[in-house]
Amino acid sequence: QVQLVESGGGLVQAGGSLRLSCAASEHTFNNYAMGWFRQTAGKEREFVAGIRWSGISTYYADSVKGRFTIGRDNAENTVYLQMNSLKPEDTAVYYCAADRSQSGSRMSDDYDYWGQGTQVTVSS
Repeated sequence: QVQLVESGGGLVQAGGSLRLSCAASEHTFNNYAMGWFRQTAGKEREFVAGIRWSGISTYYADSVKGRFTIGRDNAENTVYLQMNSLKPEDTAVYYCAADRSQSGSRMSDDYDYWGQGTQVTVSS
């Protein structure tokens, strides 16, 4: 069982930046692909970014490409999401998730473990 804890959310003005972190309890953290998803009230959870175990292969939703950067530190069991040029439509609860199969999936059903989420609010 992997425990995931997100941090770094908050309130920021449009055009600003935030850095989310997700700390994993599992010492075999590098066996998992990691992903960030987000969700707003009444909508399905949406893929944001993913990263394979090596940290070399990354993939993004078109809506955040060029503005968000995902990274990981396997020695620290941590995955990051650097969010720049934030827009009001980025407002959501952001979740990190772990994928044992390392499939590089963008589908939430393919992820096995989830954090509790952290709120990001971007004001206009």
